[in-house]
Amino acid sequence: QVQLVESGGGLVQAGGSLRLSCAASGSIFSANAMGWYRQAPGNEREWVAAIWRNGRTNYADSVKGRFTVSRDNAKNTVYLQMNSLKPEDTAVYYCNADFISHNYWGQGTQVTVSS
Repeated sequence: QVQLVESGGGLVQAGGSLRLSCAASGSIFSANAMGWYRQAPGNEREWVAAIWRNGRTNYADSVKGRFTVSRDNAKNTVYLQMNSLKPEDTAVYYCNADFISHNYWGQGTQVTVSS
């Protein structure tokens, strides 16, 4: 079993940057993909970005060009660098580990962007 712990959230002004981290208790090297999701109040959880085992990355259109996902397999950590933040990026951000047969979630970290 893998436990995921997100950190790095906080309050930032529009246009600012934050870097989220997702530390895994076990190896993420064999994960099919590591992803970031977010959920704003009153909204459903939405996919933000993913990094696949081969290093390929994908992004939601709403964050493309502003967010960058990366992974450090040696540290069992995934990162989400968020630049040019907008108030509509305000949400709880969750890390996800997709091992195909098992899916793991972190507890989330709050990101608040003020206008």
